[in-house]
Amino acid sequence: MISALQIDRAVASARKAFEEQLAAWVEIPSVSADPTHAHDVARCAAQAVAFLKAIGAEAQIVSTAGHPVVFGALRSDPCHPTVTVYNHLDVQPAEASEWDNKAPFTFHRNGERYGGRGTTDDKGPALTALFAARLARAAGIPLNIKFIWELEEEIGSPHFAQFVQAHRPHLDTDSVVVSDTIWIARDRPAIAYGLRGLQTFLFTLQTHDKDVHSGLTGGVARNPIGEMCALIADCYDAKTGRVNVPGFYDDVRPATRGEIAQFIRSGFKTTRYKKAHALTSLRACMRTETDVVKAIMAAPTFEVHGITGGYGGPGIKTIVPHCAEAKISTRLVPDQRPERIARQVQAFVKKKNPDVRVSATQTLEPFIGPHTGPYAEAARAAVRAAFGREPAFVREGGSIGAVVTLQKALKAPILLLGLSLPEHGYHAPNENFDWGQAAGGMKMFVRYFEAIAQIEKETAR
Repeated sequence: MISALQIDRAVASARKAFEEQLAAWVEIPSVSADPTHAHDVARCAAQAVAFLKAIGAEAQIVSTAGHPVVFGALRSDPCHPTVTVYNHLDVQPAEASEWDNKAPFTFHRNGERYGGRGTTDDKGPALTALFAARLARAAGIPLNIKFIWELEEEIGSPHFAQFVQAHRPHLDTDSVVVSDTIWIARDRPAIAYGLRGLQTFLFTLQTHDKDVHSGLTGGVARNPIGEMCALIADCYDAKTGRVNVPGFYDDVRPATRGEIAQFIRSGFKTTRYKKAHALTSLRACMRTETDVVKAIMAAPTFEVHGITGGYGGPGIKTIVPHCAEAKISTRLVPDQRPERIARQVQAFVKKKNPDVRVSATQTLEPFIGPHTGPYAEAARAAVRAAFGREPAFVREGGSIGAVVTLQKALKAPILLLGLSLPEHGYHAPNENFDWGQAAGGMKMFVRYFEAIAQIEKETAR
């Protein structure tokens, strides 16, 4: 077993290299959603391969029908167990006008804090895991470590399943670790073991062929925006969030009392949550912190993301619009199935307004990983050793498509060991990461690698 002092010294000596490599990655604007950045995404993949080869790993860029995937392997011995590390290297778009002082794709350091798009989501955590793998190899931990670095996560991983299917024989592993989740509070480490699924919809209603004059047709012509608003109000109660679609809650697996107690242990505070997300108020039914954490971590949602149609320019143009469109999503929890939810919503809408076309678009199943057993205990011990606090096991409200794909294909336990904090600005202006989380993360991953190598050794006996 590596001593704590050895790990501390190794992590401290790695700081300069970590900062230089994070800067190199951050200053490549690998925005997967913007076709004009396709060359930058490719540059990021090439840089990732160089980083892997620099620590002695095999590495290659694997082409897909979209952006590539980087695959690497740091092999020790075929007889040793294998862990696969997944992260993503693509980032969200960033508007320079929304950032304070610094350009989004210019790496900057302020004391312990590192600024720039991608620092926390997900280049910083990816680099943290890479440096930990290098330390684990130097320490002689008997483990093969594979790396899957995706470059399409921010656009829903449209080609990731194809990559996994095409390269399945090379992806065999005993377990997977993902570092793309967020703690609830800096002073309370959190291990996520659940992610919500997703089913998105496009509601479209066209009532006539063109926009018409409201003075001539108002009160007679159907108004598709008004009808769309009425339909949405039928679908759910905006004040409480309660969904009115029959059968919507039938398959929900309720969180247990023990799970809810863990959610609260994560350090959740409503006031801090509101501040982190710039929320001035919450729904009236959110009376206690338990109400809020259950809604985020263990309950499905129905949300309206946008309604379009009619005149959107300055002033008022007195027309009756001819078409309206609404963008809707439902976040789903275990054991809800997106395809069943899609059928239920489509049937409900058809009954309420048969002229509305409902297209079920993006689909993703919920994820539940281990929060008990040897891998969860290894994660708990690793976090405690690195950060000096007992972690809480929580579920996250978001979704990671690649995690569901890997769970189905690899049939291996998946642990979510995230390092990001609410103040790091996930998807927000002024995104940042910090050395405290990076240093602690390296220690955590080394201890986790050490523990799972022992788990697999004992299992093999």
